[in-house]
Amino acid sequence: MISAVVLLSCVVTVTAAFDVTAVPFDEGFSHLFGNDNLVRSSDGRTARLTLNRYSANDMYHHGFFSASIKLPSDYTAGVVVAFYTSNGDLFEKTHDELDFEFLGNVRGKDWRIQTNVYGNGSTSRGREERFYVDDTPVREVVRSDAMGGDYPSKPMSVYATIWDGSTWATGNGKYKVNYKYEPFVSDFSDLVLRGCRADPIQQVDSAAARRCAEANDELLAADFALMTPKKRAAMRRFRERYMAYSFCYDTNRYPVAFPDCDIIPSEQSRFYEWGQSKDSRERRRSRRQSRKARAGDPKRVSSI
Repeated sequence: MISAVVLLSCVVTVTAAFDVTAVPFDEGFSHLFGNDNLVRSSDGRTARLTLNRYSANDMYHHGFFSASIKLPSDYTAGVVVAFYTSNGDLFEKTHDELDFEFLGNVRGKDWRIQTNVYGNGSTSRGREERFYVDDTPVREVVRSDAMGGDYPSKPMSVYATIWDGSTWATGNGKYKVNYKYEPFVSDFSDLVLRGCRADPIQQVDSAAARRCAEANDELLAADFALMTPKKRAAMRRFRERYMAYSFCYDTNRYPVAFPDCDIIPSEQSRFYEWGQSKDSRERRRSRRQSRKARAGDPKRVSSI
């Protein structure tokens, strides 16, 4: 079970270790499409999803959004499971997005995780985004004036999807979804939606603005929004152990780093100019040797 969460303009994180309240599926989410491809548990707190999507009912400028996610097993190449925030349905050409994408793999290899940040426009709202996996911070984006303003520029909804990403998800499209292994099922539980609801069109009155300001102050004071030295050390260890690729260090494809990249020289020295970790090849070699002696041992590799 992997816990993952997205937090708009404050943090993106997980449920287990934080003092937050989960909501039943029907209170926080709507079934957009997919007919019988979404199944709710009897207590309404878990949704089983097969290659379609559902989204949150409301939109938020700021918030903490979390889910525990059980990924499909066995051969999952080409399968993409995503938990993310976006306003692309309303603002197709100028949308904002924060997401976790879990990329399937061939049998015997682990799922890969990547995080993405997209943004357009600028307003005076959020100052940072933080991504956690299983209670450990794995990425932090602290926004500066040089990045062109705060983020997001417009309120976003929360989405969960499972879909066919055969053209790119595994081996850059080399390994595709094999429907011989269907159905590909992902369970979402411990759903948390904590933030101030916002209307992307309607003007906010002063009372609503006050309520949102108070809710945002509570968010910023919560444990999940605070980045302590202990959390930074945990993030550094996680990235050193699991990060196999970083577009921030892929200077071949991106000679100029993206605004949300925090270039850390000591970390960058561990990556080739094409963004691959110098340690990943050695890890693969040691895993192959280990598998010969202990076939079937679980392994974990993540990409951020």
